[in-house]
Amino acid sequence: MIARTFVDSNVLVYAHDADAGSRQQRAAEQLTELWKSGTGLLSTQVLQEFYVNVTRKIDSPLTASAAREVVRDYAVWIESAITAATIARASEIGEIWQISFWDGMILAAAEQSGAERLLTEYLNPGQKVAGIEIVSAFSDD
Repeated sequence: MIARTFVDSNVLVYAHDADAGSRQQRAAEQLTELWKSGTGLLSTQVLQEFYVNVTRKIDSPLTASAAREVVRDYAVWIESAITAATIARASEIGEIWQISFWDGMILAAAEQSGAERLLTEYLNPGQKVAGIEIVSAFSDD
């Protein structure tokens, strides 16, 4: 059984970036596995970052309408709302584990959603933060 896995925005962006080469393929494969197993999790923050990055910051941007469709598709992966308590927890996580507030937000949302793993390009693979195992999306690169 695949663990409930929270996906960081960078992985979602790579999966939809036609110019990302092997990272696009690897990210897409991992997302497909999470779809099949029903264990993928996201937050509204991840979808916001995804939308901005794929419509404005990649070499071959998606159209706004295509990006909106991806956001709508992945909305089912959001199981809990970001609240003031999530923000406070993010600041605690950032302070305790010496990471940025935004990484703390990702981890607070993951924790709140019951994730066991965080699939990301950043942070330290194998480390546990707030009880969540950090997993490198591209450890083979």
